[in-house]
Amino acid sequence: MGSGQVTDWQGKNVTVAGLGVSGIPAAKALHGLGANVTVVNDGDDARAREQAAELRALGVTVRLGDGATLPEGTELVVTAPGWKPDKPLFTAAREAGVPVWGDVELAWRLRGPDAAPWLCVTGTNGKTTTTQMLASILKAAGLRTAAVGNIGVSLLDAVLGEERYDVLAVELSSYQLHWAPSLRAHSAAVLNLAPDHLDWHGSMEAYAKDKGRIYEGNRIACVYNVADKATEDLVREADVEEGCRAVGFTLDAPAPSQLGVVDGILVDRAFVENRQKNAQELAEVSDVNPPAPHNIANALAAAALARAFGVPPKAVRDGLRAFTPDAHRIALVADLDGVAYVDDSKATNTHAAQASLAAYESIVWIAGGLAKGATFDELVAKSAKRLRAVVLIGADRALIREALARHAPEVPVVDLDRTDTGAMLAAVQEARRLAVEGDTVLLAPACASMDMFVNYNQRGDAFASAVGELGT
Repeated sequence: MGSGQVTDWQGKNVTVAGLGVSGIPAAKALHGLGANVTVVNDGDDARAREQAAELRALGVTVRLGDGATLPEGTELVVTAPGWKPDKPLFTAAREAGVPVWGDVELAWRLRGPDAAPWLCVTGTNGKTTTTQMLASILKAAGLRTAAVGNIGVSLLDAVLGEERYDVLAVELSSYQLHWAPSLRAHSAAVLNLAPDHLDWHGSMEAYAKDKGRIYEGNRIACVYNVADKATEDLVREADVEEGCRAVGFTLDAPAPSQLGVVDGILVDRAFVENRQKNAQELAEVSDVNPPAPHNIANALAAAALARAFGVPPKAVRDGLRAFTPDAHRIALVADLDGVAYVDDSKATNTHAAQASLAAYESIVWIAGGLAKGATFDELVAKSAKRLRAVVLIGADRALIREALARHAPEVPVVDLDRTDTGAMLAAVQEARRLAVEGDTVLLAPACASMDMFVNYNQRGDAFASAVGELGT
């Protein structure tokens, strides 16, 4: 099972590592193709037993509570993307010369001869929004498409389902890219690079290398962020098909082979005739929802990938206008007494929080949670001039408080020594007390949520509920 397509799965012994959103579709697909499938899973809880019963009813072997041992006779391992590369199962596979694929790799290998091309998106932040924007633009062009991958829709389902697509908008995480060595996209974008998931990858260098895999073998365009040199470096290092171009996006006026912004207009100088002299207007900044700087960058990246696929300018404009971002992504919750209350609970790391803070001039910032090893000095130093006040919640709030003392000592700080879910109402009430007309009360925690909430969605809902109580 080398680098080529596998056409005959009959009788192949395949081990699927992990149940869940990727493991179950992989096991079902491989079993349906005639493979002998064994699923191994670390957990043995009620949910896992329920999933195992479903697979066993089909004839799939499932081993719960034993994800470390490689089943005898395994010829291929297909892993859930989150399983760390240093797990004993993978060490055993390497020693036995058994290849390890992720669900993305499996989907790539199972495509039919007339499969839809993939337009791929990765980056530390903004992946989902950009992929959804891209799908909206492609649909506006009349193309049959779907936003798939790390976004929650299984690539396997998209590849093996009955619906036929012209092109797929594919969000890919660094985990998925690590396990997808033969992926070759039509065009791809790396939106940005900042330290994240380093416990999984082992180093920033390894993390960047896995992100950069998205450019390997690109046919038409490698889209990079002009403001983030690391993304351009990944393009330079990639082995692409002859004729594939590097296309930058920037919030400034674009140079040739770039997309950018001129006088409130999104402009293309990459996919036009005589790009040394000509430019094509695509949309207005006001067509982007919301028109925060980092979201304009997302829109430019989506537009670049769509234009690489030949989409006309009008579809870019219409697709951006039709796009509505998911909840908890820099979403205006309410405007009370001239103060805007904005939920960006999805800003779970410092890079995302910095982009959110850059969107407003005068901010009462609600922050804190689980830091996941992050440091906050750079974030606070870059954002200090925008901060009217800060309200801190969560387990690791002291790390942010200490950074504020070093880099923004004049900014008032309220430190709520609480990690119960009711702390959000207290935080919003404190923020209201501190804010004046024209301010933005911004929930951009720069931390994960699991110290107080099930996930960032619940945290954002708690913020919205607390803001709702202010208005009554």
